[in-house]
Amino acid sequence: MSILTKVRKWFLRFDPLGSISAFSGVFLVVLIAVFIAALLYHSAPVFEKFGLNFITGGTWNPMKDIYGALPFIWGTFITSAIAIVLAVVLSYGAAYFIVEIAPLKLREFLSSIVELIVAIPSVIIGLWGMFYVVPFVRDTLKSILSPLSSIPLFGGTTSGYSYMAAIIVLTFMITPISTSFIKNAMESVPIELKEAAYALGATKYEVFRIVSRPLARRSALAGVVLAYGRAIGETMAVVMVIGNSPTISISLFNPGYTLAAVIANEFLEATTTLHVSALIALGAILLAWSLIVNILAAFVLRLVRAQ
Repeated sequence: MSILTKVRKWFLRFDPLGSISAFSGVFLVVLIAVFIAALLYHSAPVFEKFGLNFITGGTWNPMKDIYGALPFIWGTFITSAIAIVLAVVLSYGAAYFIVEIAPLKLREFLSSIVELIVAIPSVIIGLWGMFYVVPFVRDTLKSILSPLSSIPLFGGTTSGYSYMAAIIVLTFMITPISTSFIKNAMESVPIELKEAAYALGATKYEVFRIVSRPLARRSALAGVVLAYGRAIGETMAVVMVIGNSPTISISLFNPGYTLAAVIANEFLEATTTLHVSALIALGAILLAWSLIVNILAAFVLRLVRAQ
């Protein structure tokens, strides 16, 4: 067999689409590995100096090269956790109303509004938070919750720039994301199953509880995970309303900080190697946090499929 014949047969067997797909997959894995390696390499100096105290330490003072990430971890946790709980409740309520109760024209209008809110730039939402949410927290919400001021979570005075303002802004930002997923999941439930439940005398809520919610929970969980990822990684809107104070506070009315916010605020001003390393280490913590959330979500999805 001549070389020309071998080349011709190789070209006949060659699958360009499969080769491109394989190259893209390998390239993506390599790119992610390089990205993670770069994060670990550049964050090494701060861990070499402070060890685990960098994660558990509560002092952040770039002037003295003292770095402790706990205030930012706490701020990210408290704001994202409360925001996702509120968002899930609101999302299920909104999706249920849009799919099961609203008339057709109103349903289409509300669906469009939900999609439009998702597309609003975060800096615009941050401006809304500064001019409306912060004064609302300071002048109205604090007064409404004053009977609960003996509870540490709602105690103290406030300027409006606080965890609470960040929670409200984050809830507004992530609710449309989870609502869109839950709505689409509920719309995909076979109408025959709903009609069968109605024929047996079930109410709208019972149909939602017995039929729609169980069948839609996988897609709903995907929406919740995506919304939570947006909450822990949100930067500009949170920077503009949370108060940017590297302290740990139980009260939601006190100012705080988050991992993404401090990176955005200080990275361009970081002048020492240790300061830059500390900010990159915060990014590594945020990445690890996101990966853990996604792994847990994949595990829960697998359990759901097995049921």
